[in-house]
Amino acid sequence: MAGNQVPVTVRGAELLKAELQRLRSEDRPNVIQAIAEARAQGDLSENAEYEAAKEKQSFIEGRIAELESKLSNLQIIDPVTLNAEGRVVFGATVCFEDVDSGESKTYQIVGEDEADIKNGKISVASPIARALIGKAEGDIAEVVAPGGVKECEIIEVKYI
Repeated sequence: MAGNQVPVTVRGAELLKAELQRLRSEDRPNVIQAIAEARAQGDLSENAEYEAAKEKQSFIEGRIAELESKLSNLQIIDPVTLNAEGRVVFGATVCFEDVDSGESKTYQIVGEDEADIKNGKISVASPIARALIGKAEGDIAEVVAPGGVKECEIIEVKYI
C-alpha cells in the first residue's frame, strides 16, 4: 500500500536527506555512547543521564523512521522545469500586493517540511498559498486571515 505523495522542492529533498544522514552518522552513535556511559555509572533506577539518553534515543529513532517514510513518498518538484503557463503552482515564487495597504510580498510555495516564512518560503497548506494556487499575474486572490479577508493582486509568478 503506497502512502500519499508528499510534494517537495529539490532543495527540500536535499535538506531531508541531509538531516537523515546526520541522524544516522552522528546523533545515533552519540546517544548510544551516552547510554553506555550512563550504564557504566551503575544503578540505572535513579540515573537521570541514562533516562535522558534513552529518551533522546527514542526521539532520534522516531525521527529516522519518519524521515525514511517521507523520503520514500516524496514527489520532488524542480520549479525551474515547471510549465504552468504563468499560474501559481507548488514550487512557484509569487510576488503579490495587498490591495488595501499596497504592501508587496514575495514567497515561494514549498512543502510543509521546508516552510520558512523568514526566508520567504510558505507551506503549500498555508491559507496564503491556498488562496494563490491556480491564480495568474493580474488576478486577485482572497486570503482568509485572522483579521478578515484580504485581497491580494498577483504581480509576478516565477519558476526559479
